Amino acid sequence: MPVSPKSTQKSAQKINRKQQILECLALMLESSPGQRITTAKLAEKVGVSEAALYRHFPSKARMFEGLIDFIEESIFSRINLILTDHKETLVRCHHILHVLLIFAERNPGMCRILSGDALMGENERLHSRVHQFFEKLESQFKQVLRERKLREGKTFSISEQALANILVSFAEGKICQYVRSGFDKKPSSDFNEQWQFLMASK
Repeated sequence: MPVSPKSTQKSAQKINRKQQILECLALMLESSPGQRITTAKLAEKVGVSEAALYRHFPSKARMFEGLIDFIEESIFSRINLILTDHKETLVRCHHILHVLLIFAERNPGMCRILSGDALMGENERLHSRVHQFFEKLESQFKQVLRERKLREGKTFSISEQALANILVSFAEGKICQYVRSGFDKKPSSDFNEQWQFLMASK
């Protein structure tokens, strides 16, 4: 059955409204550091009623999940491009870490989610989603590091698991620092110098 233009238009409007809600939520997370976002304030920011919000998202948790989906898609799609464009292990790891820090720097509101700051008092499922994101990131680093022996015939002075954990912990610490400083201390600050230090005993 063909879809009518009116039906297609309504569907597009619904998608646009969902996108607008998520963008407003991200903006509020950025502009109100340390504050809990309520659906009443979000609805006011979007310019709709709370009931209208719930027509697009069944709960506030699903709104946060929408932002977490965006974070995952943004980061891992870029990682896939890096893996396609670069073959040397250390270059891959450098670019992956840099992409993560730049993404964080450009999306302060998302950092409040990744650091857990915005999720205090929210559904436990959201904390699990963030935990899974960092676990997936660590697994990605571990896979890249393990391929070094096959690709380059080289190993590291510590296990790939331990090094992958260091790299993720470094990124997570930078993100938390950014949030604690009120988005003043940029995650990418001194990155190249710090990277050289991290790799000094490779």
